Amino acid sequence: MSGGLPGGPLTAIVRFAIHFRGVVLALATMLLLYGLYALSHARYDVFPEFAPPLVVIQTEAPGLAAEQVEVLVTQPVENAVGGVPGIQSLRSASIQGLSVVTVAFDPSTDVYRDRQVVSERLASVAGQLPTGVQAPGLTPLTSSTNIVLIAGLTSDTRSLLDMRTEADWTLRPRLLPCPG
Repeated sequence: MSGGLPGGPLTAIVRFAIHFRGVVLALATMLLLYGLYALSHARYDVFPEFAPPLVVIQTEAPGLAAEQVEVLVTQPVENAVGGVPGIQSLRSASIQGLSVVTVAFDPSTDVYRDRQVVSERLASVAGQLPTGVQAPGLTPLTSSTNIVLIAGLTSDTRSLLDMRTEADWTLRPRLLPCPG
């Protein structure tokens, strides 16, 4: 066997690169410059949105049990927003004094338009709710990567009213000034 490289496409490429060093260097430089240009003009997102557009509706109903909240608050809210175009899913949770309805929309829809349509539907249901129940409200628009921590308070000795007061007047003011 001779000391030379066997023939083939890879051998031809290597011979060309060695023979025409200047051309290969110029092509590599052009490719590098184009890559830098493309990178500087690229639209990229470090944390892309991976969840569908969500609209969360909260309605406070102080003094009502979970069953009453479900029948008197959650169901009318669900019925009002149920026919909005583009809905993928409609979920709800009813607990003592609070109704939370989560509406997930098709990812191709505009979340601002979705919120506007839901808000218009909620305006009609506000008058049908029992007295003492606050008008349904939309929670602020958040990214799916926005929620980092959810905290809950429990106690075997303190009442729910004491816990709510503690959360509103002690914990919340201390957490709000925290950066981020």
